[in-house]
Amino acid sequence: MTRRGEPDYRYGAWHGGPDPLAPPYDIREALDEIGDAILEGSSPREALSQLLRNGPQGMRGLDEMLRKIRKRQREVRQRGRLDGTLQEARELLDRALGQERAALFPDPSDDARLREAELDTLPRDTARAVRELADYDWRSEAARESYEQIRDLLRRELLDSQFRGMKQALEGAAGDPDSPDMARVKDMMSELNNMLDADARGEHTQEQFDQFMSEYGDFFPDAPGNLEELIDSLARRSAAAQRMMASLSPDQRAELANLMNEVMGDMGLASEMDRLGRALRERRPDLDWNGREQMNGREGMGMGDAVTALEELADLDELESTMGQGYAGASLDDVDPEALERALGRNAVDDLEALRRIERELEAQGYLKRTEGNLELSPRGVRRLGDTALRRVFARLAAPGRGDHDVADAGSAGELTGASRAWRFGDEQPLDVVRTVRNAVLRAGPLVPGQRAIKLSVDDFEIVETERRTTAAVALLVDLSYSMALRGTWGAAKSTALALHSLVTTRYPQDAIEIIGFSDYARRLRPEELAGLSWDMVQGTNLQHGLMLAQRHLNKHRDAEPVVLVVTDGEPTAHLLPNGRAEFAWPPLQETLELTMAEVEKLTRFGATINVFMLDDEPRLIRFVESLAQRNGGRVFSPSVEALGDYVVSDYMRARKGRR
Repeated sequence: MTRRGEPDYRYGAWHGGPDPLAPPYDIREALDEIGDAILEGSSPREALSQLLRNGPQGMRGLDEMLRKIRKRQREVRQRGRLDGTLQEARELLDRALGQERAALFPDPSDDARLREAELDTLPRDTARAVRELADYDWRSEAARESYEQIRDLLRRELLDSQFRGMKQALEGAAGDPDSPDMARVKDMMSELNNMLDADARGEHTQEQFDQFMSEYGDFFPDAPGNLEELIDSLARRSAAAQRMMASLSPDQRAELANLMNEVMGDMGLASEMDRLGRALRERRPDLDWNGREQMNGREGMGMGDAVTALEELADLDELESTMGQGYAGASLDDVDPEALERALGRNAVDDLEALRRIERELEAQGYLKRTEGNLELSPRGVRRLGDTALRRVFARLAAPGRGDHDVADAGSAGELTGASRAWRFGDEQPLDVVRTVRNAVLRAGPLVPGQRAIKLSVDDFEIVETERRTTAAVALLVDLSYSMALRGTWGAAKSTALALHSLVTTRYPQDAIEIIGFSDYARRLRPEELAGLSWDMVQGTNLQHGLMLAQRHLNKHRDAEPVVLVVTDGEPTAHLLPNGRAEFAWPPLQETLELTMAEVEKLTRFGATINVFMLDDEPRLIRFVESLAQRNGGRVFSPSVEALGDYVVSDYMRARKGRR
């Protein structure tokens, strides 16, 4: 009970779409879910697709909506058979004949016997029988009414198959082809065709459409707002009517076509219907005009209801395709929200919009980008993904604080020179406090009376120069061969590479890191490329080429400590020929092993230590890496797939600590 003058509020469940009080979706969580899939070996496109299919944060994903759409398809197919109008027309004809025979039986006259003979010789085909009875003088008034019901049924069903809801609009009026209601239908058809012709000539206007709808809008319950929407609605229904006819048996199709032609001629609509059908087909050739559908219901459906069912099936089939996202260039923008609402209700549209928003925001906020139609992680997305991979590694390391950059000399590796210079990002040398404060004072000018604080800016900082700064040139070689996918190790290798790249670029930016992937050939991998990379479905483990690229990277940084890390699950099976082409052989050629070891010798003379992380215990691989370690002096690790990142990052950190 409310007090006088106060508004009367009522509270209840919200039914207007998504909860307006729900917190906004955190796009970072979507990125983390995508990142998890990428770190397990998926590409960004596959990872985003997986997120949208599963649905984040309790939302309905595409898979759940697809299940409901397929359930809806089964329900529609079980509504009934497509031959319901034929069956009903046959029943009305049999009733009319039975009523007529009942009226003729008591009559002993020859006329009665002749009439019975005429009825006995009627064709079994319903359409031909209806046609031959057109001029029959019925003795029974009940039989005459039953016969007229056939024509009334066919007129209404025919119009309803072309214009949704026409059957109900003409209930009780379509029996007379000369009635005012039927005359209005004819006028509507003529005006509609004239409007389509005017549009084809480029002469149609919105005013013409508005005038048409003001006169005949009750024939179109969809309430289209312009001619294109009207054409789309009519074309979809007309195509469904064509598919309904094509789905009948040849005998049923011929019989129903004859009945329809008889009725259209009776109504004087044959030419207008044909004219409309051709215009709609020309406008929407993309629709399925000749397909067939299998309906599994027991009861027969009228033509209008059958066409409605097939029209709904077409919408559901299109929804299934667009929501499956299984075609090139697929996007959630392809999904028709109106068709989705008709199929699954308003909540499904809200869920779809939420999924669309996630897809858009990931690009708008700079985490994903499209390059020539391909979806990739942006540099910002790669940094976040690398940080995630690195956090996982540090979380698994046994010793607390292990892996942190906790060097007592702040990175200096020699005596102070007495000189200083401006600070640059990544510098680890000690800060020259005196000169830094002096720079701030000079920049700010004379002190104001009462001023106690001096504000520092980035440009004020100077560091003390040392004789030498500790740097490292790191080459991480990652096996991309097909066997990595077969053994389930590719995801761990990708995650490890991203974690190490993140560690080096964020905590040791003075170090130079290069990721090199190798299969039949080797190639340098940008971080963005690595995040979206999948294993190569080719034969060959060309470690020789990978070591050659590692040597080139180290040569660019001769003053840095050389670090070479190799992640592989197989011995070398390919090498480069003098012409630059790769040669593959299994078992490996002796030449392949010798050329690979020659590259190992070059790196050894350069002073680089090669540490190998084996992801398989195959005897050939073990013999090869033991031989490599013996020649180079590096170490061999055999970590589990889950611990690969821990081993690689820890080894890099151990190497840096040892140098200091």
